Amino acid sequence: MRSRHQAYADAVAAATRAHARSTDVSPDLAAFADKIADRAADITDADVEALKRAGHSDDRIFEVAVRTALDAALSRIAAGMAALGGTTT
Repeated sequence: MRSRHQAYADAVAAATRAHARSTDVSPDLAAFADKIADRAADITDADVEALKRAGHSDDRIFEVAVRTALDAALSRIAAGMAALGGTTT
């Protein structure tokens, strides 16, 4: 049985992905956000350079990276708290 905390963690993760796919984020930035959320250690300079070549500014890439990393971290904290039987608020 899923706890309400795990449901919260799942909702945060879904919101993160939905936010990354909002109209203000291009498909290549959304893919970059997915990679950060799922496999941050696999991000390379080549990923960032490809986004720059596609016309994205350093500021925009940074904004998407930080927003996604923060959302992913909060989701993982909520999942950890749920696993420990704690609260997320």
